[in-house]
Amino acid sequence: MTGSRVVALGHYQPAKVLTNDDLAAMVDTSDEWITSRVGIKTRHVGGPDEPVDEMAAHAAAKALATAGLDPADIDLVLVATSTAIDRSPSMSARVAARLGMASPAVMDINVVCSGFTHALAAADHAIRAGAANRALVIGADKMADIADWTDRSTCVLLGDGAGAAVVVADPQGDAEAAPGIGPVLWGSVPEMGRAVRIEGTPPRFAQEGQSVYRWATTQLPPIARKVCEKAGVAPEDLAAVVLHQANLRIIEPVARKIGAVNAVIARDIVDSGNTSAASIPMALSKLVERGEVDSGAPALLFGFGGNLSYAGQVIRCP
Repeated sequence: MTGSRVVALGHYQPAKVLTNDDLAAMVDTSDEWITSRVGIKTRHVGGPDEPVDEMAAHAAAKALATAGLDPADIDLVLVATSTAIDRSPSMSARVAARLGMASPAVMDINVVCSGFTHALAAADHAIRAGAANRALVIGADKMADIADWTDRSTCVLLGDGAGAAVVVADPQGDAEAAPGIGPVLWGSVPEMGRAVRIEGTPPRFAQEGQSVYRWATTQLPPIARKVCEKAGVAPEDLAAVVLHQANLRIIEPVARKIGAVNAVIARDIVDSGNTSAASIPMALSKLVERGEVDSGAPALLFGFGGNLSYAGQVIRCP
């Protein structure tokens, strides 16, 4: 059986930056209040002429250029998003059309904040099964479109962006020493699914912040350690930990409890806010671009959130 590996990454964020002081002029909040509670300083916000598929296509084009591949080389496009308003054409189909792809399989995956790690697992499985050879996996969300800008507890969290990964077949992917993409561990807590919601017409984001915080900081660390165990990588051997960028007060204690004492911890939340499915690929792309992790080094990717779902795997960095 052929394995798979990530060979290139790309990311994109809108040019407009919304600071905490900007938000303080809109709702009853302050830079100190936001920073102390969630660790965010700025977030990027797309305009009405910057749809989700455009952001996704920008990130994808960057990843393809880095990989040295043409759009026609891709035979599977997966877009993880929860902010696709239209049901058809799908975001994946629109991205494929924007990039001028030939005839790829196209699918959207909506698992909200853990969407990218679910989509990455699906691409790995498709390649292992022989159903695809080269996949484009994208996380893209425009959270500004679903934000309640009158609710200071949620609007301060959200940002827009996209991140993309090129995943290719790897004949050495089953080598015991270093699988390019390790086995996924995924699941959910269905009875608590309403703790994170995007509902209504127009749709609006809402959450039970304390419930999510308690679940993430207490239940997720042992699951993340099991992800490492399934990959055959000890937490102390991880070079990077890229968690869903939900809240710095969640990221730091979860990373500490995992035991990744030698790893770089992604903290893109500070500059980008919570970008839902885009957060993991964006944060990883930036770490690789800045040279903070070496090629081939093991990185834990772990998404969690909406539906109280989670999915994680250890990958070797491109």
